[in-house]
Amino acid sequence: MNIKLPVFFIVFGFLSLTAQTKVSGYVYDVNQKPIAFANILFKGSTEGTITNEEGKFYLESDERWDTLIVSFIGFEMLEYPLGKRVNYNLEFILKEEASSLDEVVIVTGKQSKKASENPAIRILQKIWERKRQNGLSQFDQYTYDQYEKVEFDLNTIDSSLIKSKLFKGMEFVFEEVDTSNVTGKTYLPIFLNESVKKVYGDNVINKEREELLGNKNSGFSNNQVIIDFIDDLYSEYDVYNNYLKFFDKSFVSPLSRTGVQTYNYVLSDSAFIDNKWCYNIIYYPRRKNELTFKGDFWVNDSTYAIKEINLQASKSANINWVKEIYIEQEFDVLNDSVFLIKRDYFMSDFAINKKEQSRGVYGKRTTLYDNYKFDIKKDADYYDKDVYNYDADIYNREDDFWKINRLEALSKDEKAVYKMLDTLKTVKKFKRLYNVGSILASGYVEFPSINFDYGPIFSTFGYNEVEGIRLRGGGRTYFGPNDPWRIEGFMAYGFRDDKFKFGISGKWLLDKKSRLTIFGGTRRDVEQTGASLTSSTDVLGRSLASSSVIGTGANDKLTNIKLTNLGMSIEPSRNFVIRLDGSFRELRSASPTFSLAYNDPNSPTGTSTEVNQFESRLSFAYYPKRQMTGFGVERREKNDNFARLFTQFSRGDRDWFDSDFNYTKLQFSYIQPWQIGGFGRLTTSIELGKTFGEVPLALLSVVPGNQTYFSIYNTFSQLDFYEFVTDTYTSMHMEHNFNGRLFSRIPFLKKYNLRAILSLRGVWGELSAENIALSTTGNMAEIPLIAPDNRIYYEYSFGVANIFKILRLDFNFRGNYLDNPDARRFGVTGSFGFYF
Repeated sequence: MNIKLPVFFIVFGFLSLTAQTKVSGYVYDVNQKPIAFANILFKGSTEGTITNEEGKFYLESDERWDTLIVSFIGFEMLEYPLGKRVNYNLEFILKEEASSLDEVVIVTGKQSKKASENPAIRILQKIWERKRQNGLSQFDQYTYDQYEKVEFDLNTIDSSLIKSKLFKGMEFVFEEVDTSNVTGKTYLPIFLNESVKKVYGDNVINKEREELLGNKNSGFSNNQVIIDFIDDLYSEYDVYNNYLKFFDKSFVSPLSRTGVQTYNYVLSDSAFIDNKWCYNIIYYPRRKNELTFKGDFWVNDSTYAIKEINLQASKSANINWVKEIYIEQEFDVLNDSVFLIKRDYFMSDFAINKKEQSRGVYGKRTTLYDNYKFDIKKDADYYDKDVYNYDADIYNREDDFWKINRLEALSKDEKAVYKMLDTLKTVKKFKRLYNVGSILASGYVEFPSINFDYGPIFSTFGYNEVEGIRLRGGGRTYFGPNDPWRIEGFMAYGFRDDKFKFGISGKWLLDKKSRLTIFGGTRRDVEQTGASLTSSTDVLGRSLASSSVIGTGANDKLTNIKLTNLGMSIEPSRNFVIRLDGSFRELRSASPTFSLAYNDPNSPTGTSTEVNQFESRLSFAYYPKRQMTGFGVERREKNDNFARLFTQFSRGDRDWFDSDFNYTKLQFSYIQPWQIGGFGRLTTSIELGKTFGEVPLALLSVVPGNQTYFSIYNTFSQLDFYEFVTDTYTSMHMEHNFNGRLFSRIPFLKKYNLRAILSLRGVWGELSAENIALSTTGNMAEIPLIAPDNRIYYEYSFGVANIFKILRLDFNFRGNYLDNPDARRFGVTGSFGFYF
């Protein structure tokens, strides 16, 4: 056994004061090859860790320990005296045991998938058989206390950062620097949130409810955008499931029934844990660039329930902006046989890249569970009750409440976060930095002194053939995230048409329990109508196609619109929304090269160029499993993995406000995301519609083309605006994102972490002879009215996403109707964004 002299370094002198014992280093064999998954333990304790694929480790304890144990099966155990409280960059070389040189198990390479050859597989099969007999699923009803602590930390703090101009005048914050016990990197806490909940569940009716008893936070608690982002860490997961979803990505669980095809398993050790004999199994991925973990777990020998497990995302996993994901779970034994989760620790390292020394932000969640009770039945409607009032007391609990309800005491650094951040928010330079970040995140410039937000700033500039360059300014009232009412508006100016446009709207939440809301507004604008099949009911809503700066052709088929709307909505049950509204529209062409004229026997010329129409609408929307945050008139969606069903009945009535037409329109849409395990995410949508009665072009259903260079879901990339017009339609869209599943298997491409996307789009529709005749006036600017009634129009595309982490390119192919005038057979569209 040979021990090299340790290389000791201290980043900051005061770091050693924050914990009693800290140690980091590497473990090698005699050939200087790293030993992965070696056990590192403080002698006389249960505090330990394992080395990663490079043989690296970091271990920290609040206690004072004087000896470190390094061990691995087939090698001689090493004990190393710790003469100092802080020992960094130690290097250990382990020798093979002389008595078992022929039996050394090297945890590397491919392991057998056969149960007859690999005892770890036999244990894994027992876990699958018994997993429904472990945990809460074996009880009809359950309740427990839950304490949750979420912390965000700026990491990789070094002298260059401390001395940088960015932190000039804010050097005091670095007094709270600590070191991560997972990565060994220094970090600075910047946000802390604590919550206490009572959780009730019923496995018979498959429902669960949480009651928030207390919440305390620091840092950026008044910014709803940042809070919503942090809420993403709260997504629940069960290690027994086949897939674990984090940041919209499905990782294969090491306990998955498909795990044998994804992981190598090695039976490493066995020992007593809390008087239960357990087996230790090490696992690591069979292939790189997939959404997998590495780590180990301890499983009981009789119940085959997990006692402890740790999961660390593979460095090569195809996920953006996240350099590290680390999970620890501990389970407690109830009644000698039932294993229930006791502690859950989740850590992620958000960073621009995955380089070792790159700076980032740790997102850490610690959840503790206690006071389990079972088979106490509650009425079924109890689980459907919503908390609809903002209870200020819950967010302002006294210190005594937290002393009683914290299931884990705050560390010294965590206690200091509240004070440090209160001080930091008084520093003008920090306020400026925070405001810039807030503007980029929300799109609004805040003026809290007058309760007004200017924006959205990303709509400031636009261009189309009618307006030329378009400048827009707008804003909204904002007293806080839970405002019961809100007013917003805008003004815009087109330099080519030399006209001002404007819009204003307001909404008021009258009853929080039923979410009874009244709304109204008016707008005078130029718009690209027909950008979607399902009618928009947002009075200020305007499609991207209306002001796209660049496109595949002339964007001159625009409409001057004067719209006034008034209505109400209610949510009688969770995620079921009923909306009733009425609107009056004046529609006419905004361009001399485009006509909305129709035959009108009451007009002196026999034709009319303007449509004046009152329309009443009744709509029903249902969003199963949707989660919302906030209590005000505007709320935010917390998740996106839910279906969207929408049905609308519209009635145009000539007797109201001297309108021009009588008609009835029925519309239905259904959008469904499907998480298909390790094969990515499929999104499907279906839209149906029918208009009864004779109506002109301005009131027909236009198949949404896309003449921009942006990839827009639910539009047809190879269709021009108004290329197909219908009064009856059926549309289908399918888009599958493989999340790197395909490219990870191509040797020369997998290192780029590209993601393949396949799409198929189709539409069938028809247009009655009466409606064609109504809009056929002989006007030189009128367009031919064609519907895809002979056969289904379709197009397909192959996309490559995650180019430089932010870009996506779609290569679109038109399937038929190639004889249409100026038909576009092929096109390239794209998009950009920050996605995990």
